[in-house]
Amino acid sequence: MEMLDLLIVNGLVIDGTASPGFHAAVGVKDETLSIHRGDVSDLEAARVIDAAGHVICPGFVDLHSHAGLTMLGAPHHDPKVRQGVTTELVGIDGISHAPFKTQDELHRYIWLDSGLNGYPPMPADWLSVADFLGKFDNSVAINVAYILGNSPVRIWSVGWNQRPATPAEIADMRAVTREAMEEGAWGLSTGLDYAPGAYASTDELVELSEESARMGGFYHTHTRASLRAQGLLAPWEEALEIGQRSGIPIHLTHYRQSAQGVGSHLDYLGLVEDARAEGMDVTFDCYTYPYSGTTIAIGLPFWAKDGGPERTMAALRDPDDRARMAAEISPDRLKDNWLTNFTQPQNKKYDGKLITDIAEMREQEPAEALFDLLLEENLGISTVGLGTNPHTLHAFVSHPAGMIASDAILFGEYPNPR
Repeated sequence: MEMLDLLIVNGLVIDGTASPGFHAAVGVKDETLSIHRGDVSDLEAARVIDAAGHVICPGFVDLHSHAGLTMLGAPHHDPKVRQGVTTELVGIDGISHAPFKTQDELHRYIWLDSGLNGYPPMPADWLSVADFLGKFDNSVAINVAYILGNSPVRIWSVGWNQRPATPAEIADMRAVTREAMEEGAWGLSTGLDYAPGAYASTDELVELSEESARMGGFYHTHTRASLRAQGLLAPWEEALEIGQRSGIPIHLTHYRQSAQGVGSHLDYLGLVEDARAEGMDVTFDCYTYPYSGTTIAIGLPFWAKDGGPERTMAALRDPDDRARMAAEISPDRLKDNWLTNFTQPQNKKYDGKLITDIAEMREQEPAEALFDLLLEENLGISTVGLGTNPHTLHAFVSHPAGMIASDAILFGEYPNPR
């Protein structure tokens, strides 16, 4: 038999098919894997690894990664590689970093969500999806899959403002979506709590999803939290409506029962099961950790972001706007959430502290402290808070339509431990 490049022996093989694990050896020759049961003493390999007491399995796919920018400065990507992740999907939450018409638009968008995705460690000098994906070619340790966020699509065709798209703009967005798919995008993502993608109507998202579905794409969605006022499952019902009307496969991201335990986890799982029973292609992911993380700017009202990051900075400086924001911001954003990713030396002491504790240190009200810190840190503050009911996670993780994703943020002194 031809000599193998690598032979892994004595391990428990989990092959990813849901079959029970079995003891076997795995051989590698060039780009081909082979499984060998029983006696393998006649096999020769340039390198042999004894995996006794370990599991041998395919690499994991992280379907919700925020490492699209930070990975460019850490190509070995040790935090994920050492956990067995071999493929990451970037561009999730509607926040992808291509395509853009100008460098200025790209840089403004990176700035707006810097508390969630950070800044690239190199000049952001790409514009197209193909150019962005080229940054990863032969330069990072894992496979990178890209999904098109609806925010850059909206910026391209509509701009930064909170208004409905015209029919001509819808047609242009469909063309942008089609071109992105041709250049390597796997589908369309939305983050309907993040401006300006959050300004999209259901009808607009159906149009873009139709275009993506025509080219084999899927819809990966962080749903619209504001719809919860209409019912516990309303945000996810909107996503399923988009799938029904457009024909696109639906993937619900960080789908789990909230930490507050509202409703039953069976309500969530039943929604997915009913849709699948009707013939829809619906899957979901969740993270197996009780805390969630994002940019703290997500808590600011949409009107304060209407026009881009400059509008947000202006609102943070204006006394009347500050009073209005303080009245509208959710009280939950101002308690039981700690802040991180401070870059200014005078603010480093606040890393990992609760907003309420920081406000006490600064002798301010929590909202006033938050607004001042966002100004001082140029919007780039991250937050971590309790987000998931850990007691029902097993039901989601073990569900046939479910999978695990990290939703990890890889920067700041106290990042989310996901």
